[in-house]
Amino acid sequence: MKTEKKKLNFNSRSDYSYNCNFTFQEFQACLSKVHKSSPGPDNISCIMLLHLTTESQTNLLYLFNRIWNEQCFPSSWQEAIIIPIPKPGKDITNPLNYRPIALTSCLCKLLEKMINRRLTHFLETKNLLSPFQSGFRKGRSTLDNILALETDIRLAFLQRKHLVAIYFDIEKAYDRTWRYGILKDLYDSNLRGNLPIFIENFLRLRKFRVRLASEMSDYFIQEEGVPQGSILSVTLFILKINNVLNQLPLSIKGHLYVDDLCIFCTGMNMNCIQRQLQTAINNISQWSDNNGFTISASKTAAVHFCRKQNLHLDPELQLNGVSIPFLKEIRFLGVVFDNKLSFLPHVMQLRKKCEKSLNIPKVLSTTAWGADRPSMLRIYKATILSKLDYGCQIYGSARKSVLQKLDPIHHAALRICSGAFRTSPVQSLYVDCFEPALNYRRQITALLF
Repeated sequence: MKTEKKKLNFNSRSDYSYNCNFTFQEFQACLSKVHKSSPGPDNISCIMLLHLTTESQTNLLYLFNRIWNEQCFPSSWQEAIIIPIPKPGKDITNPLNYRPIALTSCLCKLLEKMINRRLTHFLETKNLLSPFQSGFRKGRSTLDNILALETDIRLAFLQRKHLVAIYFDIEKAYDRTWRYGILKDLYDSNLRGNLPIFIENFLRLRKFRVRLASEMSDYFIQEEGVPQGSILSVTLFILKINNVLNQLPLSIKGHLYVDDLCIFCTGMNMNCIQRQLQTAINNISQWSDNNGFTISASKTAAVHFCRKQNLHLDPELQLNGVSIPFLKEIRFLGVVFDNKLSFLPHVMQLRKKCEKSLNIPKVLSTTAWGADRPSMLRIYKATILSKLDYGCQIYGSARKSVLQKLDPIHHAALRICSGAFRTSPVQSLYVDCFEPALNYRRQITALLF
């Protein structure tokens, strides 16, 4: 692109607080939160870093500060080992059906974590991120976006209006992120000095090779995109995609969770909704072309939420000349929204998923060598109850007859964990396992949200 010919000068003589040396407190705070992930090409694991003496930690901090101040980036940190993991239920002979897991230097990850804290603090305090972006932000979660959408749908139902929502799919969002665009956004955010220069060096000359069993491929150059498995990558991606919501007309609302974009419009007149949404789609398409993103027309879908009994047609919307299909239901951030907002499809899919997970406590509950009750309850909470809890603040508004379809899962699991007979009353299971009924649990979870 022609814009890349313009050199971005991040050098500055001003002493910004985000460019000062890292303190030992910052180092230890980030070290205590590192995940025990596999080592990268240098074979230095996170466990090794966690067991460093205070003197060794001080020496490592000195090294980090030299890299920071001298604005140099170790070439070994630009390498990654890719391990392809097959997607479940997909054809393993197709390379596109593998999920790449990148192993990078744990030393680099630690320094990235320290830099990421400063970068996110700058972006948050300067209010540079959209309030409708909930991805990987402190105090935010997927539930914020799901609950906001559900609230607007309920309000549309009460006002006897239509709500049309469009769910966009960005093809290989991380792999195709425009690097110069990221640096341009950092520059436009008035970041200067060590922090943006580190990121510039961090993104430059990335290379990787693939490992299958004990075999290693040749090196490949990653010319675009943010590095897989990097701590900084998510923040940089969020910064790059941040402006997409600014392309929406005032009548259109939008929510982002990293790259999961949903926009919707509410109104009485379907023709007006169609015009507003088509304008928003065209703006988003133009923005994505200008910023190096590709929106998949085949995977983008829409849902028309309405409880009106009379006949009404769905609006005709197009993305890059391809008609956007309208579905009766769609999964958005883990919750299935149907066009009547009954949540029956979500509950039925959730029940089917939990029934499969019941096999885990069944196998571990044998009388000969099975686990004890506290262990079984912990397994149940981790493998099944966590699934029932997710999104219950939203789908808990469904009819009582719909929600009761999940109760047999809860009761069966408590019987397995406690070793109770099939004829044991349900109330005794609650008392014996110190677990409330699901309807009370949903109320408690909603109150604590």
